[in-house]
Amino acid sequence: MTGAAENKFTLPVDASVIAAQAREVLESNWRSEGYTVPNAEVYPFQWLWDSCFHAIAWAELGEEQRAICELTHLFRTQAADGFVPHIDYEFAPLHHADFWGCAERSTITQPPMFGHAIAELHRRGIDVSSLLEPATRGLLFLFNERERVDGLIGLCHPWESGADDCPRWDHWCEDDWSVDRWRQRKSELVATVITNGSGSPVANSEFRVGSCGFNALVAFNALELAAVTEDARLRALARELIAVLDTRWNADLGTWIDTGDAEETSGRVRSLDALLPVLVTSRTDALDSVFNQLDDDSAFGGRCGPAGLHRGEPAFAARTYWRGPAWPQLSYLMCVAAQQRSSIDRAERLAVAFVNGATKSRWAEYWDADDGTGLGAAPQSWTAVVVAFVGGTSSIAR
Repeated sequence: MTGAAENKFTLPVDASVIAAQAREVLESNWRSEGYTVPNAEVYPFQWLWDSCFHAIAWAELGEEQRAICELTHLFRTQAADGFVPHIDYEFAPLHHADFWGCAERSTITQPPMFGHAIAELHRRGIDVSSLLEPATRGLLFLFNERERVDGLIGLCHPWESGADDCPRWDHWCEDDWSVDRWRQRKSELVATVITNGSGSPVANSEFRVGSCGFNALVAFNALELAAVTEDARLRALARELIAVLDTRWNADLGTWIDTGDAEETSGRVRSLDALLPVLVTSRTDALDSVFNQLDDDSAFGGRCGPAGLHRGEPAFAARTYWRGPAWPQLSYLMCVAAQQRSSIDRAERLAVAFVNGATKSRWAEYWDADDGTGLGAAPQSWTAVVVAFVGGTSSIAR
């Protein structure tokens, strides 16, 4: 997981066509300030983990300077203690200022995918030296400043997971879940975030959860960054998290179970984001189970990428936001996991499905995992990360 090596494979697609389409999507959403918005109309600002996937796509397309600019701008609003906000409102600094209680940025974070993005740029021979210090501080903030919930780093808000309406959070809206009720509940949970003396988010007494998916991404990104910096601290902190995650695997359910208030309720729902510990786990039984589920059409398998929720879950809805559709960033991460932890054959199958979803959906934000019907905003910039698996150019570490 920490050594650079090339795992090349060629997919049965026209690489030049895919690359041209991905470039068009990114170009249409590029801003002169030096970053790519997810979608010019629906998401006209910079989002944390979106930009990390954008940077990988730019690098794969040979746009070294834009890849570096994307990540450099990501740290523009980083706090002195290392906290990295999940939204930067640079060109409209008062947008949602009343909602967040501050101007120019949000007051919560998102999965710190910058560790992996920096490692991917480094593997492509790009000088990432200017990004190493802020990225290290960003990860150390999560390790050192965040409240722990039974050994895992706690979330301060559902939005921090990136999986906004995932049924994993239904515990906090369990009486009669609906889109409108959950939207109101999410707004209420912003107001209960606890901050430190610098105003950075460290806990939420109304939302106590150690998300296995989020913690897996923290550990994965710490190991990826440490592969570049050789930082023994990050490696040790990541391994401590992984040791806790390995105790959270439930073989009967075939998923990892979150810590905290929802441990006996929605924290056991079989969602795709809850399988992200496959990136780092040392449990071979968990690896076998997860990859079998990704291949199984009655579980997560889909012709256009893995479904976001196990098809056997009562909440499964093939085209409802975070309750069934395929998501490009999770498809990407499962492809990476397959390359690192399973086999090239599995990685190829997942990558082919990802390409099918990206193209059939017309580069949408997310899509129906079976037929690729586009959902959400389109075109969405992070879907361009599919180019990392096209044309035999993948250089993910194994």
